[in-house]
Amino acid sequence: MSAFTVDLLEAVTSGPSKQAWKNIADHLWSIFSAPIAPAVADAEVVKRDRSITELENTLSGSCWDLWNDFEGSVPKASQGIVDFWERIHGGKAVLILDGVSLREAPWLLQQADERGYTVHAAEPRATELPCETSPFAEALGFSQRSALENNGAGGAHKLKGAGTETTNLNWKDCTGLVGNQEGFAFWHHWPDERMHDLAVPGEGLHKLAREAYDHLASDDFWALVERLATGRRLVITSDHGYAACGLFPDLVDKEQVGYMKKIFKSGRTASGDGDDGAWVPPIDLKLKTSHGSHRYVLGRRKWKSAGGYPTLHHGGLSLLEVFVPFIELSKG
Repeated sequence: MSAFTVDLLEAVTSGPSKQAWKNIADHLWSIFSAPIAPAVADAEVVKRDRSITELENTLSGSCWDLWNDFEGSVPKASQGIVDFWERIHGGKAVLILDGVSLREAPWLLQQADERGYTVHAAEPRATELPCETSPFAEALGFSQRSALENNGAGGAHKLKGAGTETTNLNWKDCTGLVGNQEGFAFWHHWPDERMHDLAVPGEGLHKLAREAYDHLASDDFWALVERLATGRRLVITSDHGYAACGLFPDLVDKEQVGYMKKIFKSGRTASGDGDDGAWVPPIDLKLKTSHGSHRYVLGRRKWKSAGGYPTLHHGGLSLLEVFVPFIELSKG
């Protein structure tokens, strides 16, 4: 397991923002893309998640101002899709797995290798801010995710000529939804919908990690991949990751708890209105991005709230919310 090295600490605390974020991205990929033995999937995923706590705390503590440069410093998954679409002449496709994080990258890479795919590129990419579904759809020129359903996206988006589909059907039934168009964009709702199901106390990351292996190592999932990759170069990526908030410590200061409840309720992002908090380092940040002004929970923080704070969530500023895998592959 890669440690929070002296070189990385120096880059994060004193280097230029762009280089700091590159070093962070490389560090995350070295940890989360490494192979995992299926028998220890849940324990290993939790171990990896915990291993970046020191880095996360540095980013939300002494180096919180780096987040102001995140959008301009880290290549985005959305732009990667657009660039791919313009670069590849002939057959091309994209499979967006809603909510897949860097934690799930090993299954995609291991299975691609075992099933005879050529991986042309594999790296971490940035989400949109806020790291939610709709901003990602908008970055691709779609009004919203649902616009892709049944080839209904029209021609005004950035994936020229693409057939489109979005669904939460099981993988086996998805295969028949892929048309014969030269270009195809398929946006599946897993694991995001399942993540929200498992966000209640007593569930969480352990169970999602086991289920992720079951899905991403299944023949039915790879039949969909093969259908998309037949005659096409394929990108597999995600619109946003997620935070394993069940592993985060609770805020204990009553004023901070009251402030966060007022602004965020039990969420991780909110409108950009309102005064900044009084704490330095801050516990939330207001950022103006290409999607407007919003407030974000900063780092690995949660608080006790009615019904319990979700154990899995997204929308805030933690590393596994805002970095996603971006994998380009072909069959044979």
